[in-house]
Amino acid sequence: MKNEIRFGAPWAMIVKILTVAVFVVMFGMMTIGLIGLPDRTPPFARVLMVVTPLLILASAVPFMVRGYVLRDDELLIERLGWGNHIPLTTVVSVEADPDAMRCSIRLCGSGGLFGFFGWFRNGRLGMYRAYGTDPARTVVMKLTNRTIIVTPDDPQRFVLEVSARKRG
Repeated sequence: MKNEIRFGAPWAMIVKILTVAVFVVMFGMMTIGLIGLPDRTPPFARVLMVVTPLLILASAVPFMVRGYVLRDDELLIERLGWGNHIPLTTVVSVEADPDAMRCSIRLCGSGGLFGFFGWFRNGRLGMYRAYGTDPARTVVMKLTNRTIIVTPDDPQRFVLEVSARKRG
């Protein structure tokens, strides 16, 4: 693509804290499962104490947002090994709004482990899809059939670039 612009997806302090806290709890759970349970503990319980944390972490990692790439005709949301493609022709409006995620309820997804991604709902936006890592950098993109939020490292520049591509 001739006009490709990359935006980072920096983690907010809360994402860093929650991710480290979850890792500590999961590591503790696995350690207890391996060496801290009484001898009379059924083997299934031991396996569950080790496998469950691994499954939780393994199921969240692929969905974390690594960055955003604006191309002439689409937004690519970079994940770990794959990406989401949002055609810019579907963008109705785009605006930076650091308060957009306030009072949101997570319907399905992550509320801080590796970021904020999945389906959320609040009074202002209704139901929306989040692809973010830092709520203070939120950009709301209203599409023809849904609303999404992204959190690029430079929200104002992101809005300007999307708006220019929409017109152009």
